[in-house]
Amino acid sequence: MKFDKKEAVKNAMLLYAVTDRTWVGDSSLYAQVEECLRGGATMVQIREKGLSHDAFVAEAKEIVQLCHQYDVPCVINDDVQACLESGADGVHVGQDDMEAGDVRAILGEDKIIGVSAHCVEEAQLAEKRGADYLGVGAVHATGTKTDASPLTWQDIRDITASVSIPVTAIGGIKLDNMMELEGTGIAGVAIVSGIFAAEHIEEATKALLERARKLVQA
Repeated sequence: MKFDKKEAVKNAMLLYAVTDRTWVGDSSLYAQVEECLRGGATMVQIREKGLSHDAFVAEAKEIVQLCHQYDVPCVINDDVQACLESGADGVHVGQDDMEAGDVRAILGEDKIIGVSAHCVEEAQLAEKRGADYLGVGAVHATGTKTDASPLTWQDIRDITASVSIPVTAIGGIKLDNMMELEGTGIAGVAIVSGIFAAEHIEEATKALLERARKLVQA
């Protein structure tokens, strides 16, 4: 997929879907991702902790192709090698993973690199080392990241004001609390359970997208 990376990344932050197969049930992750794409998700991150490398890459190849059918970028969580092998648009790394500059050296300039940040210092260092966007949180306590301490409104505002790259907020964000982030300067929200645990993923995604637009435009 060919796109202007800087503009694409900024636009992709609006409603950033992060996969979690916890709620797959009788469906499949592929089918769930397609539902969220139909609902308007602007970016997808494939996050897998329990699959073998080969199984992960095989799954990622299919989901990357699916995302590209919807003109939506798809990144891989943590696994730089899986990103290379699957044709994904980039990778998202945490503070305990490979450093952004090292990731850039492997992936090249065209790939998207996102970095998790929890304070101004981490945010500025990630930008300096070549990150294209930041994932900032946790905004609220969440079952997905049990060790993440929630950030305050001011923490998030300080981070967005300290960097020039777009910031997406993550962690316990739902339809009914999203507008609490108004005024923080974020470019969008990253959602896990609010999408993938929903009974009707497409409808839930549509509602989240509408609220995210309201938040960013406020």
